[in-house]
Amino acid sequence: MPIFLSRLLAQLTRPRGWATPVAVIVFVFATSWPLMALAEPDSEIAAPANYWWYFVVTAATVGYGDFFPVTGAGHAVGVYVIVGGIATLTTVFTRLATIMERAKGRRMQGAISVTASGHVVLIGYTAGRTERIVAELLAESDARIVLCGWSDVTTHPMPDQGIEFVRGDLTDADTLRRAGVPGAATVLVDARDDNEALAVTVTVIHLHAGAHVVVTLRDMARAELMRQVHQDVHCVQWHTSWMVTEELTSPGIAEVYTHLMTPGGTNTYSIRLPESLGPVQVGRCQSVLGQRHGVILLAARTEHELLVNPGWETELPAGAEVYYLSPHRLTPEALTAALGG
Repeated sequence: MPIFLSRLLAQLTRPRGWATPVAVIVFVFATSWPLMALAEPDSEIAAPANYWWYFVVTAATVGYGDFFPVTGAGHAVGVYVIVGGIATLTTVFTRLATIMERAKGRRMQGAISVTASGHVVLIGYTAGRTERIVAELLAESDARIVLCGWSDVTTHPMPDQGIEFVRGDLTDADTLRRAGVPGAATVLVDARDDNEALAVTVTVIHLHAGAHVVVTLRDMARAELMRQVHQDVHCVQWHTSWMVTEELTSPGIAEVYTHLMTPGGTNTYSIRLPESLGPVQVGRCQSVLGQRHGVILLAARTEHELLVNPGWETELPAGAEVYYLSPHRLTPEALTAALGG
């Protein structure tokens, strides 16, 4: 008998879908009701309005006590209901645990399909680097992020970051569809080399040409080739991961930075305020220098601190270093003439 019971329990707890627990509970209910009516002929427990309630609380081992059998035979039927309820709950919990374990396994193995819109898709994974990019993105906003890696990334590399993971051939449209590229607002192509970046970008543009697509390149001379794929593809130097995050969160900012770092035209400069001027308000610098020389003051360094984007009421001491944006470099004489009048 013990061997029989152990085998029966093993059969019941084996995950076979929802049919097993449903069949068990229906069978126990259908057989226990007439048995209870026979065991308790004078009790209200077997009345149609009452028995279903007694059955539920007894099978769930809650037992409110508002209905209960009083005869020995009724007690035996009650035990039968309890055992049937335990068997049913065991199979239900086993099934739920199996479903959750499979879902977790699919999530960890990147076998899921993402259905979303307006999210960020990161295509390509490099240990350490991708973690930094994700951390910076999450610090900037609470955008939904999907990481899409090659098949050699066998398990989710960042399961605790709250991002989703898809793996497969990154040049395959089906893999990128599972990552939700057709509905993404922003897509980063962070490939292992520039040739791979080009192949992945072609697939991305084919699926969703309207996305803000950012591509990291080792050789920025390839940027023109990328623009032939689509004119709105934004290319960023691979080695500047902070620039990648800037471009993802502020579309087009990488082009602005590139322009500012290119000789000729508007650029960033610095100059020290002459001692002869004395203290000068930031607002005066902004207005006077802006009108006369097209200057935008970015920051100032005093003896004690660096002030980035200081308020207009801030007073800069004589000798402070001023950092500014301008079409040309100011001379000390031009600065004195503008602010000394």
